[in-house]
Order: sequence, then structure tokens, then C-alpha cells
Amino acid sequence: MAEIIQRDGTWTFDGDTVRIVPGGKAHPVRQELGETAVPLRAVAGVSFEPDRKGGRLRLRGGACPVLRAADGRLKDGADPYALTVEKDRTGVAEYFVDEVRNALLIEQVPEGPVDRFLLPGPALPVSGGGGDGTASFDGETVRLTWNWKAEESKTAGGPSVFPLSRIAGVRWLPSIGLENGYLRFEPVEGAVSAPPKYDTYALDLWGISKKEHTAVLVAAAVLMRLPGARAALDAPEAAPALAKAAEPAAPPAGDHDTLLRRLRELGELHRAGVLTDEEFSTAKQAVLRSM
Repeated sequence: MAEIIQRDGTWTFDGDTVRIVPGGKAHPVRQELGETAVPLRAVAGVSFEPDRKGGRLRLRGGACPVLRAADGRLKDGADPYALTVEKDRTGVAEYFVDEVRNALLIEQVPEGPVDRFLLPGPALPVSGGGGDGTASFDGETVRLTWNWKAEESKTAGGPSVFPLSRIAGVRWLPSIGLENGYLRFEPVEGAVSAPPKYDTYALDLWGISKKEHTAVLVAAAVLMRLPGARAALDAPEAAPALAKAAEPAAPPAGDHDTLLRRLRELGELHRAGVLTDEEFSTAKQAVLRSM
């Protein structure tokens, strides 16, 4: 078991799952997302980025609906797969990275993209936003509730409520500089040409508070339940990863035989030139420690 406990949060790795628990003062996006269990096959990579004050431990969670909805626009503080590491814990962070990397190597987890979500995303019901309103989603219906700062074109008709079947797409953009951001739902009958400020299918986000970034969680929850994504989630190959994220890991039957098989596979990869001498030695020692 590898574990690192920081004020920013706690990460543990049991050989099968990286479990992430945000700290009490973490960014609102991470607090609202809550505890996240990332199965090893959904881990695209792990790294430790040292700096003068300590560094950041970063996990690239593959097939994550939150990262897909954010599209690279999340700030470090809001990234659920980044942990601020204090200076006196850099050694622990480096050990954590080595353990996860060894497991990825032994299990031969591919680094490339996958064609389905491997993480369950935000729990339902989910809500978030700010600016001129709040968005909520219960798995079937999206509701946009306006506040007193919204334009009359929005408030005149009351809250906007529409079923998932009427949504063709969703896009989240945070405010950047002096430009407002938005959470916008695209109706199946076609995109709305009005600016988000006047669009009853959109929240206008001003970037006044960090809380506004929680709109990305609503976008993620809707995104993974759109028809194309739902079909991928229903695929048999996706079920084991989702189940593993929710259940405690159990020791596999014939564990010793499995480890011996892994050693043989590593030897074959080394002889074929796929693994360098150093990579082979590191992976072999990791297997031997497990026996």
C-alpha cells in the first residue's frame, strides 16, 4: 500500500486502484466531486513535478468525463488528479509514483486513448454554476434556475427545464481574462445563435468565484449520458472497471501463478527489446516484492 497524506488531500494505491480524497480546503470542483476511485486500467500516467516549495503529484486519469468536459481548461487547483505536495513529503511522492508506474508496467496498461469512459463521473443529482444562475441534473432532466442578475429574456419564462432526450451536446468554458465563460446545452433542433447572456439553454459565467467552476461537473454528468457515450458505457468491456472502482479489491485466485506468468511475460518483452535493462529490472523487482 502506497499512501501520501497532505493538506490538499490524500492519495492511496493498493496495487489495483488509486483512491483520491480531497482535502477540506480543496477547490470547490474537487470538493463537490468527492472521493474518486481510479482503477489501474484507467490510469494514463503518473508524475511528480517538483518545485521550490515541494511540487505536484499528477495523475492522468484516462476516459474521465470531467476531464473530457473540461477539455484542458481546468486550473491546477481544480484538477481532481493533481495533489499539492509539501517540501518534506517529496520522497513519499516519488515512492508513490514508482509504485503506480511499476504496476502500469507489470499490467501492461496501454498509454493511448480509449473509446469509452472508465470512470463513473459526478454522483447524481449534481448541481453547479454561478453567474446568472445554477444548473442541475438528475440523470434524466436538466434544470437551469435563474437568479436576480439574469436578463429578463431568461427570467420571464421561469426556470428552463428540458429532458436529456432534447440535448445534442454540452460545452463548458470558464471565464478567461475579461471574457465571460458559459455552460451551454445544444438542443437537438439546432444550436442557438444568441449569446449565453440571453440564451435560455446556457448559464453566463463571470468568473467572480471559484464556485462557478462546478458547472463543469454538470457538463460531465450530462456528457457521459448522451446517446453515444451511454452506448460505450453499456459495453461489456467497461463494466469491470466501473465495478472495481466501487468495490474493495480482493486477492486474485492463483496469485502466485499469476505473478510467475507476469515474470515470464516481462522476460519475453525484455528479450524482444521492448523493455530496457533498467525497465525490466524495476518491473521484475516489483513482481518479486508481491510474491
